[in-house]
Amino acid sequence: MSITVKDVEHVAALARLELTEEEKDVYAGQLNAILKYAEQLNALDTEGVEPTSHAVPLFNVMREDTVKPSIPVEVAMLNAPEEEDGQFKVPAVLE
Repeated sequence: MSITVKDVEHVAALARLELTEEEKDVYAGQLNAILKYAEQLNALDTEGVEPTSHAVPLFNVMREDTVKPSIPVEVAMLNAPEEEDGQFKVPAVLE
């Protein structure tokens, strides 16, 4: 599989990028080099290699949840442009 200038133009249009003809040629060459490099992976013998989702073990580094008191409604409503019955009033999005 190779990337053509037409492919680069298509992706650039989707991304709303304006590229010069020189840039299109450069990007097509760079993308083809990336694909050629990735094709080398097909030559590797992966028989007997266990599938992994990560190269290194991962663990959760988040802190434990703790219950804390919330700010009072009156204080939260100080930031509201409009408020009704202790809630933020926003424009309707459904008819």
